Amino acid sequence: MSKKVLPYKESELGKKEQVKQMFDNISGSYDGLNRVISFGTDVKWRKRIVTFLKEQHPQNILDIATGTGDLAIALSQTGAKQIVGLDLSPGMLEVGKEKVSKKNLQDTIEMVVGDSENLPFDDNTFDAVTVAFGVRNFENLEKGLEEIRRVLKPGGHLLILETSVPTKTPIKQGYRIYTKYIMPTIGKVFSKDRSAYQYLSESASVFPHGKAFNNILDKIGFIGIENKPQTLGVATIYVATK
Repeated sequence: MSKKVLPYKESELGKKEQVKQMFDNISGSYDGLNRVISFGTDVKWRKRIVTFLKEQHPQNILDIATGTGDLAIALSQTGAKQIVGLDLSPGMLEVGKEKVSKKNLQDTIEMVVGDSENLPFDDNTFDAVTVAFGVRNFENLEKGLEEIRRVLKPGGHLLILETSVPTKTPIKQGYRIYTKYIMPTIGKVFSKDRSAYQYLSESASVFPHGKAFNNILDKIGFIGIENKPQTLGVATIYVATK
């Protein structure tokens, strides 16, 4: 059975529609809140993805769940000629398009509305695919990963940056307190949407990470799989190859 990630909340809407609406609602405050909630470390994590891919010299990159385009913009430093940022949320993409335009990267980066589980691209299209803080929002995780593998060229790289749960005491306890109580409160104060940041916290707590996620990538057919814990294990970078 394909693994599904924790739903946002009980609703007649499917998870995709709920996630789209949630990110549309918080799109205006998302960037600032990311910096506050992660203490700015999310910027460093993205730079590590860029450093890895820069050595691979990709010509074209697909950034799934691109949101407001932070990673897509950073990936321009790899020298790629084409970067496609794909996201379900038009609101997030509108913010991203403005950022891309301000940096004069519109000839390199294209921002498109799309579904990660039904990618609008041919087989073997991209040299690399990246996903930052997005795979836990897939309605059907395995289907999304299968689609990624389909559009990757043979030998192409997948890099995923995702939250994870620290395993060592007392970091583990502190992390739980922070994500369960403090993070949703910060979200409510700055975005007026506590439920959105409560969802982000809850989905991170149940999402498979480390070896468990490695096993899922292996099942899909990826090779050369590595997981690289970041900042005491609060996030992980996964690297895999088609």
